[in-house]
Amino acid sequence: MSSKVILRKKFSSIRKNRYFEVKESFFSPLIKVIKKKNIKNIAIYYPSNYEVSTIKLFKILNNIKGFSTSLPALSNGTMKFARWSLIDPLKVNDFGFLDPLSIKIAPYPNLIIVPLLAYDKFKNRLGYGKGYYDKFLGKNKNILTIGLAFSFQKYNKIKTSKFDVKLDYILTEKGIF
Repeated sequence: MSSKVILRKKFSSIRKNRYFEVKESFFSPLIKVIKKKNIKNIAIYYPSNYEVSTIKLFKILNNIKGFSTSLPALSNGTMKFARWSLIDPLKVNDFGFLDPLSIKIAPYPNLIIVPLLAYDKFKNRLGYGKGYYDKFLGKNKNILTIGLAFSFQKYNKIKTSKFDVKLDYILTEKGIF
């Protein structure tokens, strides 16, 4: 079994056992970055498997005019982004994650909020192993990326390959770095 497979199992279990609901204030540093960089098109994951919940973030952005939010949608081995708001229906995809029911192509994202199982001080992330985010970001290098995690998901050094894409920032309950 590879070291990444072992780490995925370990951090999935840790996250499940130590998960907690974040407060709106968790997202304050993120909102500051969004406003400072004048970001308008934001791709956000829909939470599952004890990921940091993005529901409050959707609500915050919904109350601030001028933002377009989208969710990743997996299709034919690629990831696209579809417009989505909290009132829009979802469907379960082949991997058990929720995708928008109807695919309304979103404006190209300026910022992608990325889920992760673990991260390190070098801003490497351990994802679920399918490579969708890395493939998309490898082809679209001008997009700001922020991983959402709990501080207990930090790992010393995540082994990377040439296909892995570093994040620009990581936001935890202890702040953004």
